[in-house]
Amino acid sequence: MKINIRDAAATDVATITAIYRESVLNGVGTYELDPPDEAEMAKRFASITGQNFPYLIAENDQGVVMGYAYASPFRTRPAYRYLAEDSIYVAPDARGMNVGGQLLDALLSRSAALGLRQMVAVIGGPNPASVALHEKAGFKHCGRMPATGLKFGQWLDTVIMQIELGEGASTIPSAEPDLKGY
Repeated sequence: MKINIRDAAATDVATITAIYRESVLNGVGTYELDPPDEAEMAKRFASITGQNFPYLIAENDQGVVMGYAYASPFRTRPAYRYLAEDSIYVAPDARGMNVGGQLLDALLSRSAALGLRQMVAVIGGPNPASVALHEKAGFKHCGRMPATGLKFGQWLDTVIMQIELGEGASTIPSAEPDLKGY
């Protein structure tokens, strides 16, 4: 099956909201306990895209959205301006089809093109599929924070992974990343 990766648009927010809702209600990849409504997701979408971070959609050849991914600030202090955090969510019926891998590859490429130098993955709970996805893309383990989330009546660890983008830390950037808000 062919998977097309494209920029997300405001018209995708309803589908993004539905995919995220399922993850909040059934998964540990996010530590949100109550799914945000479409209006809240639209605000989040506008904030991320308004800062020029990539927000991507994966769809099949019939135009059905299979998942989404975006980069966002890891922290908002200016010294972090070359670092982003990734988020990837795949619809339940599209899992196991390399949708997440294709989204992550595109996200890494787009983020590097913006001048970002590092990306982190903050992976919640026992989420071996997400850890494997990031390992396959070249992310390295940076740490584990035990018992940092409480969801579904259990304590969950958080795994931190990181990858260098472009020249990474081998040089000092000569230009600011093509982002807004720092």
